Amino acid sequence: MHQANAANRLNRLPASRFHKITIAIVAFAYFFEFADINSFATTAPKLVKLWGITVDQVAYVTSLSFVGMFIGSMVASWIADRWGRKRALTLTTVFFGVFSFASVFSWDIVSLGVFRVLTSAGLSAMTVVAVIYVNEMYPAAIRGKYQAYAIVIGICGTPATNLIASATVPLTDWSWRLVYLWGAIGILYLFFARRLKESPRWYESKGRHQEADAVLREIELQVAAEKGALAEPAPSVEEPPYVKAPLRMLLQKKYLGPTLLLTVLWVTQTIGFFGYSSWAPTLLAKEGFSVEKSIFYVALTTVGAPLGSYLAALVTDRFERKWCLVAFGAVIAVCGLLYGLTFNPVLIVVFGFLVNMFERGYTALGYAYSPELFDTRGRSLGTGFSYGLGRLSNAAGPLIIATLYNGSGYRSVFFFIAGTWILGAAVLALFGPGTRRARLASATAAAPQERAAA
Repeated sequence: MHQANAANRLNRLPASRFHKITIAIVAFAYFFEFADINSFATTAPKLVKLWGITVDQVAYVTSLSFVGMFIGSMVASWIADRWGRKRALTLTTVFFGVFSFASVFSWDIVSLGVFRVLTSAGLSAMTVVAVIYVNEMYPAAIRGKYQAYAIVIGICGTPATNLIASATVPLTDWSWRLVYLWGAIGILYLFFARRLKESPRWYESKGRHQEADAVLREIELQVAAEKGALAEPAPSVEEPPYVKAPLRMLLQKKYLGPTLLLTVLWVTQTIGFFGYSSWAPTLLAKEGFSVEKSIFYVALTTVGAPLGSYLAALVTDRFERKWCLVAFGAVIAVCGLLYGLTFNPVLIVVFGFLVNMFERGYTALGYAYSPELFDTRGRSLGTGFSYGLGRLSNAAGPLIIATLYNGSGYRSVFFFIAGTWILGAAVLALFGPGTRRARLASATAAAPQERAAA
């Protein structure tokens, strides 16, 4: 059977109820991924007092969590390529929900650390699969916007968790456990997963053209019933048969450059973002703010996160994503440095708000930009490997931050974090390829067919 022409058939679809339902389900998984990712940060100040853990122990748990994220990213790439994007999304979401629930029953810092490492592996794996899934299911002209919409909804999980933590953690000696119970609600994703379609582009990459065509026909019937007759897709381009992508494939010239670039992007984003979010409550508490106030201030700053993702949705398909990332990274560096140079509660909230707003916009842009640098064969491996290395890098990040804090004080931490953002912005500016022209070309390829249909 001839190729199903999945990319062109998906690219010529108008935005429809199918796309909205799909992104809502993905956003649900994102919501609890973002809700759970900072759970340890919000409970750590309480555990410092309750269990007597030290800043160094907080650093070790945080560091090992990022090792778990790296492993999760790599396993996710393998699962997504072997079993499909939809099944991988379900497995990874359930995995992090189960181990977040296990964290409720932790009895010491070691048991909690083990559960958090496993939870983090699932969180990172789910993110990698979701990024790939959205990239493959949405038309090139709107995929960045819909990727950002998923983050807009999903990122609300961060302020929700922080506000829940600020209300519950101080109540009793056991109420911190409710934060992890909240994160485990992501398991309810199972009730919605059956409404997702498997990626036709994944089927096609496996040579399973009949199954790809069947899924495409289902999608096209749904969209046509709502939007009317569909335009003819652009002609298919013959591609070589699928061959399993080994890790060494990333050493090929066409993959090595994007992999190195995205590794820098995700390394600097990971250290830069988690340097703020994972440490802010603990460091504020160490600097004399009460546990209640430190968690509450950080909760207020995360309210800016959904606005940042919405801002990304407004700019991601209108401008070159590379330059949007550069601009957002520079703004984060400046606002983050100002955050660290003040102890005024109002300014802490204001600058923290701006950091969270632009960082989440940066993340949404990065999720849309990363898969575009690879073809279908290398997309899962390249995206997962570079994202995983970014997460792995932060195994060292918390240890560096703890050393800086203990040796040079609170403000040195924020000079270091700002420097990582500037480095990432500079590398992107100098070496990052543009992707807007390719997106416009994909949209233009369908335009003659649309005019003919009209």
